[in-house]
Parts: sequence; structure tokens; C-alpha cells
Amino acid sequence: MPHIETLAVHAGAPASRDAGAVTAPIHLTTTFEREPDGSYPAGHVYARTTNPNRAELERCLAALDGGADAAAFASGQAATTAVFQALGPDAHVVAAADTYFGTGLVLREIFARWGLSVAFVDATDLDAVSAALGRAPERARRLVWIETPSNPLLRITDIAAVVERARRAGALVACDNTWATPVLSRPLAFGADLVMHSTTKYLGGHSDLTGGVIVTRTLAGDAGALFAAVRAVQQRAGAVPSPFDCWLLLRGVRTVALRVRAQSANALAVARFLADHPAVEAVHYPGLPTHPGHAIAERQMCADGEPRFGGMLSVQIRGGRDAAMRLAARCRVFTRATSLGGVESLIEHRASNEHPETTTPQNLLRVSIGIEHADDLVADLAQALEM
Repeated sequence: MPHIETLAVHAGAPASRDAGAVTAPIHLTTTFEREPDGSYPAGHVYARTTNPNRAELERCLAALDGGADAAAFASGQAATTAVFQALGPDAHVVAAADTYFGTGLVLREIFARWGLSVAFVDATDLDAVSAALGRAPERARRLVWIETPSNPLLRITDIAAVVERARRAGALVACDNTWATPVLSRPLAFGADLVMHSTTKYLGGHSDLTGGVIVTRTLAGDAGALFAAVRAVQQRAGAVPSPFDCWLLLRGVRTVALRVRAQSANALAVARFLADHPAVEAVHYPGLPTHPGHAIAERQMCADGEPRFGGMLSVQIRGGRDAAMRLAARCRVFTRATSLGGVESLIEHRASNEHPETTTPQNLLRVSIGIEHADDLVADLAQALEM
């Protein structure tokens, strides 16, 4: 298989384009002409179901993750929700307790009321995962939903070990790989059945679009059947990205390998600086040898052969919530904003952006590292910590 840099530039492109264009045109059409016999020679009928830009994007994203197919959505939440909708109301989901708060919200507030049974567990505790699967209602369709690194505490789940436990219970495994990206980790290679990315983040990479994707390992068996149901939700419910968003996302994907490597190197430098600062209570970053998931991350986050630990970290500041808020306010290079994965560095008081019952520590700042020079990022945090 070609290297990730080559896939990112070329995957998904058709063999030829109109007028020999190197860059894909944007197909701003809602419908497509039929032949006299009623057929659609290009395979496209209506923009909600398929579009040339979305088809190219899906081929590209499937190739990046080493998957058999992909379904693109208008947001990461739409992609996540489609999986739970596809399971049906009598299924049982075992989800990581520290999963992205938006995932927890849709499970608790929408699908639990709809009849889906949900158990939240520490996904790093394999016995807890097995026990939760064992408590599933008889004959219920089972799915384990993991996220690694987790948001916002960057806990590392052993994907292959969870897959092994899930297989014993007849369950499928879906992995939110937004923070690692296919540049660093390919969960399908560790046995996961589905991968979700919020393509808003690193794959888009420029804070100018919203999107999501589900990639499937196979089109056969139970995993293939679940993906077919996800595809039906995508096409019938219609939470699809626009042709322009697909075009923007493909443009972002072309440089994702270069950006993620630079962001990983910057994040490691920032994490090392913060770990030694007396005003810092804790740094959560799997690239630090002191991180409890460091050894697993070294095995999983090395899709190109060299361990890299991503551009996200969280830091807990001595002095509680007020001290954390003051630090964020004093930053000059870092922008106070939610989201992540763009070329610019962001910092936010995470608990303020979650639901009132959040378990995120009040002194925690979530930091998305961009592609600025590492020395400038460290200098900005150093002056902000002089309080």
C-alpha cells in the first residue's frame, strides 16, 4: 500500500476529469440527467444520495484508514448518531466513560429514551468492558464504542485488547479516531469494525468546515450489515456534507500527514515544558513516559512506523478554575476557542463547554497545538503562567 502522504494526495481521485483538470471541480447540482432508457450512466441520481465530490471524498477517506468503504456526514455528531440509529432500538452499547461529552449526550438523552441500552465503563479496564457486555439483554445487538486518545483526558485504550474481548461476546467495535487520525493510528488494522472521524478537525485542518465520516473494515458479515444500515441512514435521513464542504475537506486531507507530524512534534515540546512548570498540577499527554498509557500509545500511534502522539494535550493548573481561566486569558498566540485540529493553536477551559454534570476537572485546560513554531508556543505559555 502507498505511504500515507501519497494516499492523502491521490486517493479517491477518478481516472480522468472533465477538461483534464488536476483539481476536482465542485458539482453544485441537486439532480442528474437520465439517459433515454431511464438509466444514470454516472451513477448519481440526486445530491442527497450521492454526489461526485462526496464519492471522491469517501473513496479517499476509506483508503486513508485502510477500510472497505466510507460514508461522509455533515458533522462528526451526525456520523456518530448514524451508527447508533443503525443499531436499532434493542441494541446494547458499551461506551467509554470518558468519551466525548457530545457522544455521551446523544446516548443518554436521545437513544436511551429510544430503547437503546447503554453502559458507560472505563474502557482501559478490560474486565469492566467484558462485564458490561455480559449484562447486555439476551440476543441484543452489541457494540463497544471507544475513543483513543480520549477527550479531554487523553486516556489510551488498547484497541486490539478491547476487540478481543468484544469478539468473545459477539460484539462489534467502533473507534472514534478523531484525535489520532489515520496518520498516527489505524484502528481497523487492530481489528476495529468501524472508525469515526470528526473531519471538522485534523482531516479538514483549517477550521473552515464541519464534517464527519464512518469507515468500515469490511462489507461482509455483521460489520458489513451495520455499515449498510449506516449508509441507509446517511442517504435517507440526509445529514450529508455539501459538495463545497467535500471539496474543502479533500483539499485539507492533501496535507494532513505533514500537519499532524508538525503538530505532534510541537505538542511534545509544549507538554515537556508544562510538565516541569511549578504552576502545573498535571499534564495529560501520551507522549510523556509518565503517562499511564504511554506504552500502549507507542504501539498504536505509529501508523507510519515511528511513534507520534498527536497534537492534543490537557493541562491542570494549580489554583483551580480561576487560575486556569486567567492563564487562558493571558495567552497571546493561543486563541481561546473550542474545537481542535486546525493550523492555529487553541486553548479552552473545557468544563465550561460541557454539560453541568461534567466530570472534567475545573482546573483543566484543553490545548490544541497548531503548526506555529514550538518555541513561540512555549514562550506564550511561559508568559501566561507568570501570574
